[in-house]
Amino acid sequence: MRKMRRHAGFTLIEVMIVLVIIGIIASMVLPNVIGNQEIAQKKKAAVDIQQLEGAIAMYKMQANRYPSTEQGLEALVEAPTIEPIPKNYPKGGIIQRLPEDPWGNPYQFMSPGEMGEYDIYSNGPDGEPGTDDDIGTWNVNEYL
Repeated sequence: MRKMRRHAGFTLIEVMIVLVIIGIIASMVLPNVIGNQEIAQKKKAAVDIQQLEGAIAMYKMQANRYPSTEQGLEALVEAPTIEPIPKNYPKGGIIQRLPEDPWGNPYQFMSPGEMGEYDIYSNGPDGEPGTDDDIGTWNVNEYL
């Protein structure tokens, strides 16, 4: 009976050793996972921007022009109500819905753009426009 009581549970030292081992493993794994999440978010933004560029190209083929800044990326989802309205706009839109950037903000659109014929961009992790972490059509290849 005494032997069963001694071996019935874990001692405090055994529990502490297990917790230390878990802590050591977590301290090695966690920094790698957190660093990869930021890289993955930037890559997702770059891929989204490329997909929106493809949709903008299809819009131009249909309408013979890019949407205006006022029409924005919404012109890819439903026919614009702001002039100029394209005559051959496809029923159901070019894409079903607009994605949000990985930080929960809408992608921005400017036509004509400051960096090209048009600019599609995310304000990046800080959400502030015009900072070094912005991801746009002008630097999308850096994140792929």
